[in-house]
Amino acid sequence: MAVGVEHDVVTINRNAIFYLVENQNQQVKSLDLKRANLWVLVEAYSVEVYNLLDHKGAFGHCFVAVSHVCHFHFEALMGRYHYVFPKWSNLLLPGALLFGATFPLYAIYVVAYGFSPTTTDVGYMPKQPIPYSHALHAGELGIDCRYCHNTVEHAAHAAIPPTQTCMNCHAHIKKDSPLIQPVKESWESGEPIRWVRVHDLPDYSYFNHSAHVNRGVSCVSCHGRVDLMEEVWQEEKLSMGWCLECHRNPEPHLRDPSLVTNLAWKFDGEAKEESEYHAKLRDQFAINPSQDCSACHR
Repeated sequence: MAVGVEHDVVTINRNAIFYLVENQNQQVKSLDLKRANLWVLVEAYSVEVYNLLDHKGAFGHCFVAVSHVCHFHFEALMGRYHYVFPKWSNLLLPGALLFGATFPLYAIYVVAYGFSPTTTDVGYMPKQPIPYSHALHAGELGIDCRYCHNTVEHAAHAAIPPTQTCMNCHAHIKKDSPLIQPVKESWESGEPIRWVRVHDLPDYSYFNHSAHVNRGVSCVSCHGRVDLMEEVWQEEKLSMGWCLECHRNPEPHLRDPSLVTNLAWKFDGEAKEESEYHAKLRDQFAINPSQDCSACHR
């Protein structure tokens, strides 16, 4: 029963105090702020009201409790208690206004920076320990990508070629060229060449080369026309959004798996025929890329 009375008393307290505030508005400074503080104090003193009612009877001392609480809050309103809220709370409003004015600018900057080449690494072209020309080897000489990156059809990673692969040719071709000397030194010492990775996905992203290559996704879709690059650079963003675009619509990137390393290949025909060609390959290899997070983040 005491609990029910408690709620009645708190209601009476609020009405009584509100009446005092309205009738003393000529004497109270910063009335809006103190009125807001008032309700916080009323809630805190509801416990005291409950104790009074519980120990002295439900209704016998109701007006005593109301008078006690109202007297305290009236004194707070009249300025006898000055530190209801700390002074630093006066900074909250200007702080909120400053935040509201600057946050949109900050958000625009973060989004623009996040999609800029600086963060997506588009155009990244590190200096390699040996000036290896893909334009010469893959382009002019027509060496297949899989000769050097020989795991691409069977493993998740495309292997970086060991020195042995280079020496298969250069033990006989241009073996005295100054450009080949670092390769020969690596071969003789057994110390591998420290190639610098260009297309370097973060550790939390999983990409399987064999799953793509064996279903007709060409090297050019991710790496660009490497056969025209003297020094390899990063052609595409390799971002999550960029990958999802292909997973949602893979057909433009499909070709016969025998053509995946032919970087110059283009479909020879009308647009309608090309669309039918890609759709046929998708059906043939049952290509339905997952868009679930777990497909790439394992």
